[in-house]
Amino acid sequence: MSENRPHSVLQSHDYLPAAGHDILLPAFDLLSRALGTPALHDRLVAQAELRPGHRVIEIGCGTGNLVIKAIRAQPAAEVIGSDPDPKALARAERKAKGLSGLRFERGYAQNLPHPDGEFDRVLSALMLHHLPTDIKAAALTEARRVLRPGGRLHLVDVGGDITRANTFLGRRLLRNGHVEANLALPHLLETAGFDHTLISSESHPRMGHIVYYQATRPA
Repeated sequence: MSENRPHSVLQSHDYLPAAGHDILLPAFDLLSRALGTPALHDRLVAQAELRPGHRVIEIGCGTGNLVIKAIRAQPAAEVIGSDPDPKALARAERKAKGLSGLRFERGYAQNLPHPDGEFDRVLSALMLHHLPTDIKAAALTEARRVLRPGGRLHLVDVGGDITRANTFLGRRLLRNGHVEANLALPHLLETAGFDHTLISSESHPRMGHIVYYQATRPA
């Protein structure tokens, strides 16, 4: 049975704003830099091996930091930042002004307004751990759907040997059930139909432990 689905009207879902609350949005980029996420983004973009003509989408792009790095790394790609938060998207669009090949859209990771096989790469950075387990699973299944055969999902997130986290934020993350479910990422990727590889699993000075995965939609 075909997986094709029409472009649908955006559904009304709850979502977690960037930085957790709308009022904190102006401080989101400062917080991201304090947590060291620019370096994580640099590594993820390098792992994605973007090529001219690639179609790329980031799910949960927030204020656009990762997709801005992606289009600067490969200006001949077509890059989309997708997020359910209109205020974060407005900030992302202001930051990306003047960059061609990059656009933003309002959408949910579990219900992307795109047909099957449209993208060469899907990116996800520090977003999945915010989602309940069922939505994580749906988002990964949706990522597989919109990838062409042989296309790749590249993600970095909290996970791995998180039980050894010894930072304040790491200890708080351990008490979050959504983060605990991130330890099952390999199972979730397999269930979504991906062939996956753990690229790196390492301690992080502020987030406890992070993992990088490459997941490929089989040909």
